[in-house]
Amino acid sequence: MGFLGEYIRTVYKSVASLLKGMKMTGYYFTHHKEIITQEYPDNRDTLILPERFRGEVVMPHTESNEHRCTGCTACELACPNGTIKIITKFEVSPEGKKKKAIDTFIYHLELCTMCNLCIVACPTDAIKMAQSFEHSVYKRADLTKVLNKPGSKLMEGVE
Repeated sequence: MGFLGEYIRTVYKSVASLLKGMKMTGYYFTHHKEIITQEYPDNRDTLILPERFRGEVVMPHTESNEHRCTGCTACELACPNGTIKIITKFEVSPEGKKKKAIDTFIYHLELCTMCNLCIVACPTDAIKMAQSFEHSVYKRADLTKVLNKPGSKLMEGVE
């Protein structure tokens, strides 16, 4: 009787779970005022994404084309699959000191897992996660991006 009783209890729990789900479905079917789905292509203008949504890595620049990236490569080291490649150069300051600076910040969106480890690792908050999510392209090479703008320089006071 133990096996049969266990089987009947399992069937009872399964039917109860099914009815609970059907009750929720029936409620939303009869209460049309509460819309819980979004019709994506039609609502691009009013689309609301969660605050924590991760779309792609971006490097914000100021109006005077300045960024916060010092070229420390902490984000490159934190990335688990080589999505970020930073090419650095040495600039000579007016005092004659050599200082490491960023030359090119390459981001491979096609490899990115959106894990946010690079953002956490950045000591100067130079990169952020944007909320863009439409990344469909015809050529894979279009998913490789250079994040620093041409002619951009390090922001004053960032070390």
